[in-house]
Amino acid sequence: MTALPSSPRVAPRTDQSALRFNAITVVFVTLLAVILTLPALSLALGAAMLLGAVVPEFSPLRAAYRRLGPALGLHPDVVDEDPRAHHFAQGVGGSFLLASGLATLGGLTVLGAALGLIVIALAALNLTQRICVGCLMYFQFRRLRYVLLHR
Repeated sequence: MTALPSSPRVAPRTDQSALRFNAITVVFVTLLAVILTLPALSLALGAAMLLGAVVPEFSPLRAAYRRLGPALGLHPDVVDEDPRAHHFAQGVGGSFLLASGLATLGGLTVLGAALGLIVIALAALNLTQRICVGCLMYFQFRRLRYVLLHR
């Protein structure tokens, strides 16, 4: 039996411009949802973010970036960086937005608004200071997993 030659491993890549587009989208759509008390908007964005986190190829935000990015003057800024931390962060943000929408639908409008404002603040921090709190969480969880598994 002959072994098939293995294909060269391709380094994971991340489009920084797409990340900025996502952060801007999250800030403005969530701001609209919070100000106008539109839980459906929070739920839709949260679901879109979770889908993109779990199955990046089907990400509605990625599709929007590819469609609208060039019209907005955005050009790919691809770097050799593993996107898994950003996917995790997107999943955390999406979960918060789903919780925000559900809380608002359940009559807990202050809680819904607070969760939405947390998402806005963290997306704005990422956008303006390039600090991704969800990414930091991802790396801390990986570190914790390593410590627990290698005792």
